Amino acid sequence: MTATREPKVFGTHEPQTLAQLRDVASRAERAALMADGHVGYVMPIGGVAAYHDRISVVGVGFDIACGNAAIRTDKALADLGDDAAAQRRTLTTLGDEIAQTVSFGIGRKNRADDAPVDHPLFEDPAWEATPPQHRQALRDKARRQLGTVGSGNHYVDIFADEAGTLWVGVHFGSRGFGHTVASAFLALSQGRAWGERVPEREVLLDLAAPLGHDYWHLMTLAGRYAYAGREWVARKVVSLLGAREAELVHNHHNFAWKEVHAGAELVVVRKGATPAFPGQRGFVGGSMGDDAVIVQGVAVDPAADPARARAQREGLFSTIHGAGRIMSRTQAAGKRNRRSGKVLAPGRVTAEMMQEWVRAKGVILRGGGLDESPHVYRRLPEVLAAQEGTVEVLHTLRPLVVVMAGAEEFDPYRD
Repeated sequence: MTATREPKVFGTHEPQTLAQLRDVASRAERAALMADGHVGYVMPIGGVAAYHDRISVVGVGFDIACGNAAIRTDKALADLGDDAAAQRRTLTTLGDEIAQTVSFGIGRKNRADDAPVDHPLFEDPAWEATPPQHRQALRDKARRQLGTVGSGNHYVDIFADEAGTLWVGVHFGSRGFGHTVASAFLALSQGRAWGERVPEREVLLDLAAPLGHDYWHLMTLAGRYAYAGREWVARKVVSLLGAREAELVHNHHNFAWKEVHAGAELVVVRKGATPAFPGQRGFVGGSMGDDAVIVQGVAVDPAADPARARAQREGLFSTIHGAGRIMSRTQAAGKRNRRSGKVLAPGRVTAEMMQEWVRAKGVILRGGGLDESPHVYRRLPEVLAAQEGTVEVLHTLRPLVVVMAGAEEFDPYRD
């Protein structure tokens, strides 16, 4: 069905991103683009699209249920030492412990003694939606990888807020489990077999049909899986801090939800966008060298502020999921021959540029590649301002420790 209205666009975007949005909107009931948007696979990152009883596999994306979790602890920066030097020594040790304890990178197994291999989600009836000949292999892969972080823009961070309270933040999704499900249903929707590689094309699945029904249940299970993984990692780091959990803020930003908008139930697909209904909190990261924020959807009186209320409705009560890329990975880091390491094309970001930025911010960095340097991202305050006051910042989080996979780690499961 052709959309009955123009998609809502927050911020300013390049033509290719807007072209992707218009293409998606031509098949959706409603669509929107957040201010951190950029080009994606078929649907732009930062895009939101709503359908009647249908879902887009490529819209949800390959990293099903990628999202953020942040835990406010009962400890403050001052608890880590008597002065800045002592605090930095403690944080440096903590960064090393995180890198040694949490698994980062492609296809990694959670090597911790208390890895959540017996989580109740492994007995969920939704596994039956997987073809019998693939079910055990998928479950085994998921069991091994639960609580692993991956690479690319996925991270574990330690922050201090404006009061000096320490927070733990993490960003990753459903790992190889979600990637396998997305790839398989993309193939099945094009008439191919589970496991075959096919082009990234949008096919809308009817939720009442067997294929749509099965995808919905496995997508939902991947969401549960991602929540379990992020909470396990975040709580593991809280324990390394010797702290206790005081508050949890947790959200997906690559997912689909059944929601009521303007009196109609719609399937709302958010690809790199955070749900932000009035009073709903979200954790939004900046970059390895920028602040992050805890945001909340604003409660607006339509009579008193009709423009902001309209922006919320037209944006399907969504907001940004990060600062948004302005440079591709290849543009940033260049291109190398995987086998020889020979530089085929130089990048626009050097190691010196990245280290200078991080050092000036006072961040202790473990891992991280040039394609994740702060130079490749927009500045978060500017992106938030472009959301037209639909969310408010509750806390500003200053990064102290950033732990990511190493620069040479390749990960097909990142978003």
